[in-house]
Amino acid sequence: MNLPIIIGSIILFVTVFLLLRYLPLKDKLLGKDRGKKFVQGSNVNVGKPTGVGIYFMSSFLLFALIFCFISGIKSIGCLLLIPVIAIEMLSGYFDDISAAPWGEYIKGFLDFIISGIAALVFVLNFDTKIFLIYTNQSFRINPIIYFVLAFILMIVSINATNATDGVDGLSGTLSVLTTASFMIIAYLRGTLDTLGIVWGLFFIIVLIAYLIFNHYPSKMLMGDAGSRSIGIFIALYAMLLKVPFMYLILGLPFLLDGGISILKITIGRITDKVFHKKILILKNIRTPLHDHLKKEMKFSAPKTMIIISLSALILDILAILLLIIVK
Repeated sequence: MNLPIIIGSIILFVTVFLLLRYLPLKDKLLGKDRGKKFVQGSNVNVGKPTGVGIYFMSSFLLFALIFCFISGIKSIGCLLLIPVIAIEMLSGYFDDISAAPWGEYIKGFLDFIISGIAALVFVLNFDTKIFLIYTNQSFRINPIIYFVLAFILMIVSINATNATDGVDGLSGTLSVLTTASFMIIAYLRGTLDTLGIVWGLFFIIVLIAYLIFNHYPSKMLMGDAGSRSIGIFIALYAMLLKVPFMYLILGLPFLLDGGISILKITIGRITDKVFHKKILILKNIRTPLHDHLKKEMKFSAPKTMIIISLSALILDILAILLLIIVK
């Protein structure tokens, strides 16, 4: 790691820490949490500043933009991905500060458009080569097929990450663990280039700065500005490192906690419209899973966060050890 990256990392951390410590223009820029309907324990967050993802993700994107020029791979593609992430961040931010929450269909439509644009930008500017980590095989996927798979990955990642943001520190911690694990996996497989190091490191740094203020009891919330842009970044990062299928393993905590909730709701709505009878899967499990732990198992918010985070850490360690063994 060279000196500019080290210096940039230090400046970025200090910048984000100070922004979150003092929340400049808080009354003009941020909304106040309204609580989430049907979300266990969300009432404790009512009134807290929300949408602070606009602070730390904007800082990340600015520093990522600056360091794109020292990356070693296509700068045009790098530069084009940054505004796409920014648009996803802004779509969540405007929902955070709106007087009334946007409907799910509006947010879904925006995710659909933004993910489509991101997938197109990636296919046109980056290699569609991927590595199957545990078989030591690599191949290029047809650009059209890659576009479809990339689009699906981003939609899933955005919504699963968003759904995990219901316990202090949980979404940020899972994002740090997932990103760090992607970096280690890519390093071991030889696909971690300078851009991957810079973006992964900077992303982890801004999340750590945020977690200082988001641990239980939290002082602020990232809002959709944070969770939705984090979701699309993690998907793009997996693609950038040429290991997108590893999301099925490293992203499993997001899929189990938040993804099941999305799947449950989607199946229920589709069957209700098509068959006029709502089919509910996992009837005895409250989703997201963190709500089940809090409501049904009576776990405290800190205990819930620790259990899910430790499970994610163990999963990540096992995934990395398996690669070391088979490599």
